[in-house]
Amino acid sequence: MRLFEQQARDTPRGYAVIAGADSLTYGQLDVRANQLAHHLMADGLPPGAVVAIGTARRTEIVVALLAVLKAGGAYAVIDVEVPLTGQRQLAALTPYVLLTDAAHHARLDDGSGLRVIRLGAEAAAISGRPTEAPQRPEPGSTAAVLFTGAASPRAVPVGHARLLAAHEGWAKVIRPVPEDRHLITHGPDLTPFAAGWTRALCSGGALVVPERTPWTPEGIRRAVESEQVSVVHTDPAGAARLLMHAAGSPSGPGAGSAAGARGRRASDPALRSLRLVTVTGDRLFLDEQDALQSRLRAGARLLNVYGLTEAAGAGTWFELPQLPGPLDDPEQLSLIGAPFPGCRADARDGELRLTPPDGGDAIPTGDLVELRHDGLLEFRGRIRDRITTADGAFDPHAVEAVIRSHPDVGAALVAEVPEGGSGARRLVAHVAPPADAQSWPPAVDLPEGGQLREHLAGKLPRAQIPQAVIRLRTLPRNRAGQENREALPQPVLTAKPGRGGAAGGSGKYTAAGAGTPTPLGLVGCGVPFLVGTGLLFFVLSKIFWPGSTDLSGVPGPWAFLFFVLYLFEGAAFAAGLVFLFGGRALMLRHGPGQSPGFTTAAHLAVVYLLISWWPQDNFYRLAAKHDWPVQAALVYVFNIPLMIAAVVIAFYVTRKPPSPFDFEEADAPGGSSAR
Repeated sequence: MRLFEQQARDTPRGYAVIAGADSLTYGQLDVRANQLAHHLMADGLPPGAVVAIGTARRTEIVVALLAVLKAGGAYAVIDVEVPLTGQRQLAALTPYVLLTDAAHHARLDDGSGLRVIRLGAEAAAISGRPTEAPQRPEPGSTAAVLFTGAASPRAVPVGHARLLAAHEGWAKVIRPVPEDRHLITHGPDLTPFAAGWTRALCSGGALVVPERTPWTPEGIRRAVESEQVSVVHTDPAGAARLLMHAAGSPSGPGAGSAAGARGRRASDPALRSLRLVTVTGDRLFLDEQDALQSRLRAGARLLNVYGLTEAAGAGTWFELPQLPGPLDDPEQLSLIGAPFPGCRADARDGELRLTPPDGGDAIPTGDLVELRHDGLLEFRGRIRDRITTADGAFDPHAVEAVIRSHPDVGAALVAEVPEGGSGARRLVAHVAPPADAQSWPPAVDLPEGGQLREHLAGKLPRAQIPQAVIRLRTLPRNRAGQENREALPQPVLTAKPGRGGAAGGSGKYTAAGAGTPTPLGLVGCGVPFLVGTGLLFFVLSKIFWPGSTDLSGVPGPWAFLFFVLYLFEGAAFAAGLVFLFGGRALMLRHGPGQSPGFTTAAHLAVVYLLISWWPQDNFYRLAAKHDWPVQAALVYVFNIPLMIAAVVIAFYVTRKPPSPFDFEEADAPGGSSAR
């Protein structure tokens, strides 16, 4: 607090928080924090008590966390965008009081009797408090409580000395100046923001935050350009969206890899204000870092940061000038460099143990590293991801790194999946294109199973070469920006006839859709398929329903229009037959998380929506208008089932399956790392 209050005294009119209409100067922010601090103390906040902050307005979050520190408490920012995660965080925290607003009170308070201060409802009482800094009691040992994980959040207390030491370590690395404008893309409950606000407010800079809703890729880019942001703290996917896709890549936001195409481009004029980008949250390969660096202006810096929650976001850092010389195979290397000032990093039995910036015991991270001969730490994977097969255990990171050496692969995750009901398990590679891949549609250039195995032959042990490939536009990531292995789609493994697989080397097992033709692929024939099958069933109509397609009495141009209608009905019937035999497997692959029974119902509903038009229209054309028994039968055989089928499809496409990627943040390495 001393550093912030010094800035408030020295530059009271300088902007501290930039958020559109919610922007605050240092003087205004200090006054509002003082008033809320007095309110908390009058409410009986004990020294060192934890105050949970649950609101979507970032300006209010900054005011609240400063107020808590001024009042001698410890702050914890709660996730309000995913209420289930927020409730789990509160359960792990048991705070003294929850600061929230009306919009989020009901979603966070589960009726457990939690003490609540409604920020909006008590605004008058808060604004009536004194504006000078309160006489703070002796603070407790904890300054902040940060969270790791979401399925079972773990509260990590961080002391005042550690928070300050982490800030000082960051300051020595990034060298902030009062003219800087900082933008943190991570959610406010995540370590990069919850512990990273000090980089701006304790150095005289401004913190740029969204006015109401969370950051979007487009909003980040607009803010960087309009607010002249100079420092961005983000994750690998966020860096790719900002620096790579802005350069005109057609692959769109959300690509699975930060970069991948080898080459350099001119920097984006809209990002001219950037002098520093820090990337944290997940592994960043050396070729990705080089490609991102090439999008910045000359002299701008890009840092790959390994941050630990227990160390308040500090850990190790790497930037390209640390390299003593050129390196081969940059697409297979992920360097995390050297420790932050005050930190110490040791590799014990291959596992990274990190000593926090304020000292103390070394913390086992659960991450594998290697100390290279040049003195730099190389990331080698996570212990929790290790795969055990009949031939022994191996770390998928090494396999994924070799897969990335394929020129068309930008990102890869390898998983072991069950093979049917036999109990056997197979290795599956999930691959995505580079962030700036020029192919359209995206992922079209990714290798098939046989091509990838041919590329990996001789580079990996046979037991570590994936038997199947799933080609994705992007790899799934959680809210922290980490690659989410739990959210990977499951393959549909199909046996291939013949020894060694089909011609072309696709192997005995392959993933449907990964270079294997499917019956549904016939639909891709487009106009020839439509005309051919339409004519076929037009002829069949004359056999099964003589006279139903007779257009001799229909004047032009209506006769031609009805003829086209008959072609579409026949083509739809044929498509329904194709989907009957090939559609369910594809639905299971593209809709992981839905129950098999529900998927079957939706599959049959789609089939009926396609096949019913041809027989229905022919029956209707031959039925007498006043033949009520026939008309009623047709209604109940065709029309009502069509409505039911549409309802089933509506529920299927709108029902959100229970997926950890949708509402849970995967545990960080070792259950504690911000990476």
